[in-house]
Parts: sequence; structure tokens; C-alpha cells
Amino acid sequence: MPRRDFENDPNAPKANSLVPAASVVVVDHEGRVLLQRRTDNGMWALPGGKMDLGESLAGCGIRETREETGIDIEIMGIVGTYTDPGHVFAYDDGEIRQEFSICLLGRPIGGQLSTSNESTDVAWFTPKQVEALPMVPSIRKRVNDWRSGDIPVVR
Repeated sequence: MPRRDFENDPNAPKANSLVPAASVVVVDHEGRVLLQRRTDNGMWALPGGKMDLGESLAGCGIRETREETGIDIEIMGIVGTYTDPGHVFAYDDGEIRQEFSICLLGRPIGGQLSTSNESTDVAWFTPKQVEALPMVPSIRKRVNDWRSGDIPVVR
């Protein structure tokens, strides 16, 4: 389902839903981060999506990463929580979702890179390479928060 992001835009539509979601900064043993190029906006993004009923937050991050990138992961920590009411996503079906995302830290444990119906490309990037990639500000913030290195451990 295509979407449009509005961040601190006074002309943004008013939110009519709030859905828990997970995104994941997946870092390999070489320090590279896993990103996907989204089909809806052409921007590079972290894997992630909405949490399903009966699913844990970690389970959501693991599932979404596998579905969107082909990579199996384990969760190692939390990068941050992102609940800015000024950031909304407008979907074609009329849903206007307020941001409610927990960004997790993961590491790969298997799988092979593959695209999904949500991505045109999936690849590993060094932190330096990420700087030049087009991405929406909210994803850039998550990556920068990870790069800051101040990440609590999930127990």
C-alpha cells in the first residue's frame, strides 16, 4: 500500500490511527548496515513494519526484516523510540497513521539478500556510504541515533 510521509508539515492530514511498529538497524560483522530501497518513494530505509496481534516487538522486527530483505536476524538492543505526533503517514485507503515505532538493533544470523514487493533493492552499506543515500528524515535520524553508539541492551 503506497504511502506519503509528512514530517512537521502544517498542511499534513490529521492522524486517524496509531499502530505499533518496529524498524531494525541490522549491522553485520563488518559494521555495515542493511537497507532497502522502498518501492513507494524510492528512498533507502530500514526494514520494518507494523506489529501484528499476538506478536512481540522483537518478533515483529525479525519477521519484517526477513520478509523485506531475506535476512534472518536476532535482536541485540534498542536504538530508540519514535513517537512524534508531527510525523504522519498517509495511505491510499484513507488511513493517516501517527508515527509509533521502536527501532531495534539486530545482527544477521542467516538468509540471503532478496527484494520484496516493498523494495526494489536491498544492500549492505558502510556508515560512510549511508550518508550519501537518499532517505526520509525519520530514517536518517534512526541511523544517526545508532551511529551515536548510546544504545541500551534488551534483556
